[in-house]
Amino acid sequence: MIIVFILIMQIFILFWLIRAFKSALFWIYLWQLKEYHIGRFLDHFRTHNGKKALFNIFSASKYILFFLLLFSNNYLFYYAFLFLFVIYAAEFVIFIKNILLRDLKIPKFTVKAIFLTTASFALIISYLFSAAAYLEIAQWKNFFISVLAFDILSPVVFSGIIFIFQPFFVLARNSILQKAKEKISKNKNLTVIGITGSYGKTSTKEFLKTILASKFSILATPEHQNSEIGIAKTILSEDFDKLFSGEAIAPISFEEIGARPGTQKDLRSPVFVVEMGSYKKGGIKLLCDIVKPKIGIVTGVNEQHMALFGSMENLLSAEGGKELSDSLPQDGLLLVNGDYKFCMDLYKKSLRQAQGKLKIKVYSVSNDKVDSDIWTENIEVKKESLSFIVMTKDPSSRSGQVREMAHFDVDVLGKQNIQNLLAAILVTKELGMSLEEVSEACQNIKQEQAGITLKEGIHGINIIDSSYSSNPDGVMADLDYLNVFGPNPSTSLRVKKVIIMSCLIELGKKSAEIHKEIGKKIAEICDMAVITTKDKFEEIKTGAVINGMSEDKVKFSDNPKEIFNLITTFCKEGDAVLLEGRVPNELINLLAYK
Repeated sequence: MIIVFILIMQIFILFWLIRAFKSALFWIYLWQLKEYHIGRFLDHFRTHNGKKALFNIFSASKYILFFLLLFSNNYLFYYAFLFLFVIYAAEFVIFIKNILLRDLKIPKFTVKAIFLTTASFALIISYLFSAAAYLEIAQWKNFFISVLAFDILSPVVFSGIIFIFQPFFVLARNSILQKAKEKISKNKNLTVIGITGSYGKTSTKEFLKTILASKFSILATPEHQNSEIGIAKTILSEDFDKLFSGEAIAPISFEEIGARPGTQKDLRSPVFVVEMGSYKKGGIKLLCDIVKPKIGIVTGVNEQHMALFGSMENLLSAEGGKELSDSLPQDGLLLVNGDYKFCMDLYKKSLRQAQGKLKIKVYSVSNDKVDSDIWTENIEVKKESLSFIVMTKDPSSRSGQVREMAHFDVDVLGKQNIQNLLAAILVTKELGMSLEEVSEACQNIKQEQAGITLKEGIHGINIIDSSYSSNPDGVMADLDYLNVFGPNPSTSLRVKKVIIMSCLIELGKKSAEIHKEIGKKIAEICDMAVITTKDKFEEIKTGAVINGMSEDKVKFSDNPKEIFNLITTFCKEGDAVLLEGRVPNELINLLAYK
């Protein structure tokens, strides 16, 4: 009997250790996912998944058991222990299942994550040895209370480890930022292009990088690295050094380049394209202080991340471009998206403040409402590309006469990407390239660079993968693109359109209203909607039903296999499915051929 009990205890301790290690990895993963930003971390717990991480059937059972163990007699203690053993056994089974399905939430093992993981694991082992002292004196009840308390408090414990060591990481971070700042300041011939906005930053950066590569020595910040530390590490990398591997040259002004459009590549300044992201006021200014941009682009502004900024004023200061505009030199260049009110407000304020010193230009899809410096005509949105004519204004003409025009056929999806292309085209024009040169360079742009791709799906279903990221304007634009899929050419039958999306996060007080509007738009375009998160499911459903969609066509499911069965039953060859936002990777792999 004693041997059996010892064996059970060993198994129990093993289960607890695995549960503790898994918990440590999860909380470090979540902090890393939220970029160690406390506002983003706390906002996660306003979502359904965030609440479920803290309050679920396992956590509720543990809370009850903890108080039972505290106040139980020996008889109740025996049953409480058995129940706790079953819970840890069930969590162990789920752990093995997550490993087999490759669904275990673990951090990307950067130097910081490795250090935090090591510290957390060391704490777990130390705590277990400390609690095991109760076993030596046969105080079983105190042992179980101790390990259960650690389990319940694990979110606080592992977050506490991050807070304890954060000052040291801040010191290391500041050292890296200073080194990057000093390295940038030594390269006077470098032209830095800063891109900010609520959305469209990555696509604009990718387009700009590809176009400029035909004429310039060019480097852009890598994917997902738009924070100060990511940008600084790019500056300190070998790739940055390769920008200057050729003969150093003196800076060339925009006017000089414009006067010599035929200048060869080896006579031009190297270019560094920097995507700038921030979740607080002053964040973009910090980035500008490091990289010293000469050209600034504000792509578009909406309520995305409103919950983090706290107010529209703070958001407009950072993502809205004010800090970027204020940081540009007197001979710098600011480009704003004329299709958005907030951007045009920035344009007017910058004009007043610049007093003719800072060069400010506007790009927009059409020239009907805004006096743009560059715009498009004859737009044709195809299933696999965009076709349009780009027009540029003659700056010497007060009547807005066209100076140059060229046809563009670009392998990207969705009309919304015209704005991002125009921003990139306008910059390259300012750096001396002709529209014909830019049009030719755009042939090298790939669908993946726009964050939305068309894939061949199971049973011949068209899969539109826009799972890279999501924001209110992006959802609306992707739904417009979905509408491109007309009658099936082989059968002339109407194409069914489906959206699978997660609810948007970090929208603040306007979240409910925005999701209702998305629901209305879904009803206009789609035959069915599958929502993968619960947070604003009812709001989306309400908006869709108001606009005439049947309630049974707006479904909730977070199970990839269930959604897969639903789609393959509802859709046929030629139908179109839009994957919007952070839908499960397992679902993408099930639906779309790689």
